[in-house]
Amino acid sequence: MANMELIETKTVGSGGSATISFTSIPQTYTDLLLVHSLRESGGSATAQITFNSSTSTYTNRYLRGNGATAVSSTAATTFVETLDNYSGSTASTFGNTSVYIPNYTGSNYKSVSVDTVTENNTTTAYAQLSASLWSTTSAITRIDITAGAGTFDQHSSASLYGISNVTSGSKATGGIVSSDGTYWYHMFPYSGTFTPTTNLTADYLVIAGGGGGGRYYAGGGGAGGLRSTVGTTGGGGSLESALSLTANTAYSVTVGAGGVASTGLTGGNGSNSVFSTITSTGGGGGGGANGASNSPGQSGGSGGGGNRDANTAGGAGTANQGYAGGTGATGVSFAGGGGGAGEAGNTDGNGYGGDGVAISAFANATQTGVNTYYAGGGGGGANGAGGIAGEGGGGTGGGNSLQAIAGTVNTGGGGGGGATASPYEGAAGGSGLVIIRYAI
Repeated sequence: MANMELIETKTVGSGGSATISFTSIPQTYTDLLLVHSLRESGGSATAQITFNSSTSTYTNRYLRGNGATAVSSTAATTFVETLDNYSGSTASTFGNTSVYIPNYTGSNYKSVSVDTVTENNTTTAYAQLSASLWSTTSAITRIDITAGAGTFDQHSSASLYGISNVTSGSKATGGIVSSDGTYWYHMFPYSGTFTPTTNLTADYLVIAGGGGGGRYYAGGGGAGGLRSTVGTTGGGGSLESALSLTANTAYSVTVGAGGVASTGLTGGNGSNSVFSTITSTGGGGGGGANGASNSPGQSGGSGGGGNRDANTAGGAGTANQGYAGGTGATGVSFAGGGGGAGEAGNTDGNGYGGDGVAISAFANATQTGVNTYYAGGGGGGANGAGGIAGEGGGGTGGGNSLQAIAGTVNTGGGGGGGATASPYEGAAGGSGLVIIRYAI
């Protein structure tokens, strides 16, 4: 299994910056992974990547879509293109991108794979996949990321990782292994087994699957329960205690699936995630309606939001894992938002999903979460624009002729609740995640 090590992280300060640069890149790895979260002050929605300060011999083939239309194109350019958020995007949102560069030290032409997406909670957002080629035989020693217009806003960030073919020095097997020079990280986006090769003390982040959104003026799904020994844990509780693990013992890791979208009334609860003796509870499904029947939000790691009709209650959260879902309100155009790991549904407004919690120590090292947040609640369904999703992978609620959005995979985010107009159904919750770390 490949070993991924953090080379450097750059974060833009209060004055903004037109360029983020990585210079004197080590030549000791096989591949590079560049990830960035960017917002710029100008009117462009593209960032420009160049290698070794060169502005020639780049070729790009991309496929871009917004959920309604898709386009593809081939072009010779002076840079590798990625997407970012710009001045017209929803405030405080950032575009996110991963750029993979294999064999960056070789005498071959350099191929580049880009997966990039904008975030916009009020209007159209875009996702883009591209394959690029830098037709130069020089090894890559410098990477520059330049704003398409204006400067990158404060809190924009980029991280560069080196990837090698060995995990020399790691003290366990299992999952996707990486290191930041201080800790080893084993990330499990899927179920598996963690086996230490020596006795060790391990920190962990265990997130269950998020709940699915309900049907028709329906509550958003609650986030999956979140338990962590690092940064902050769910439900406002005290940090969990690290585990003492025994050499050559196989510890089962179960990553919970997201709850299913409503098919008749209530969204499905998410499934539990488990590591050793630690269990996080699946998020509660959102309450829904079907004719004269109404259902409340379901209890879970975080509770699902209540249906709008009859002042239907949100479900309860689980202590030290997540918060309750919001209550629906008759006569108000929003159903209840699902609870998040960091706050209850409806905390930020009618139909808002509760925010998750930010754990940068895990997110920056493993490139998981959404802007370092995990386990956000799903937005409630609405007559109009859907309820806003909670930070950390929650899905936006459905609105007039707008489909509810699913929770983000491997965040434990709750799915958005269904709307008053077709399509009525809610959306599925996001799957969970387990990350284990220990000192080098």
